[in-house]
Amino acid sequence: MTGSTSAHILVVDDEAEVRALLRAGFEREGFEVSEAKDGAGLMAVLDKRAVDLITLDVRLLGEDGFSLAREVRAKKNVPIVMISGMGDMIDRVVGLELGADDYITKPFQMREVLARIRAVLRRYAPVATEASRASNELQKSPRYAFDGWSLDIARRELKDPEGEPCELTTAEFNLLAILVKRPGRVLSRDELMDLLKGHDWTPLDRSIDGLVARLRKKIERGGESPHLVKTVRGVGYAFAGQVRRL
Repeated sequence: MTGSTSAHILVVDDEAEVRALLRAGFEREGFEVSEAKDGAGLMAVLDKRAVDLITLDVRLLGEDGFSLAREVRAKKNVPIVMISGMGDMIDRVVGLELGADDYITKPFQMREVLARIRAVLRRYAPVATEASRASNELQKSPRYAFDGWSLDIARRELKDPEGEPCELTTAEFNLLAILVKRPGRVLSRDELMDLLKGHDWTPLDRSIDGLVARLRKKIERGGESPHLVKTVRGVGYAFAGQVRRL
């Protein structure tokens, strides 16, 4: 759903006249509309297509709209606006407790129905937008490869040349990310500590050297001199691996 005018609304009511009234009012405002006269029809539409909102009559012929609302909620995170000829407060409360997002009584004004529908769609839209934004950011976030290793910044995941995850502490991961993003650049200890300003330094850390040593134990080849995180005597460290952005 890109906006309210492109939303797909499923109208569920056993009265053809009510379905026709709602369809006409929604379609005039640019909504796409499907209809169902009972629970079987409702589920059939949900199984075939994505639905952005359902208007559901509380008293369908021989069926309980409250039970249908409960069944829909168990399967789909789709907003439900219950429409009924009964204005009893208990029914309204029950409907809302079962997961309905709003409750409108008959007879209704189409203008009110549209206002309520749009309000419900707006409440759901930010969630979808945020999820989409997070997904897009995840796809755009950089991933790097070096010496057979792969580093996914967004997922905070490091995999060894065999594809197995390598567990790093938060500080170790942040240090590796800083180095990998700046291959070949010599970084002083002060620069590294400044870039790692989110790390809560303790007396046990004493200097960046201890953190580098711990990282080396996890990513360097055993028994060899460091070939990825090189020491630049008197200055600091540099990442010597060949880095490729994925």
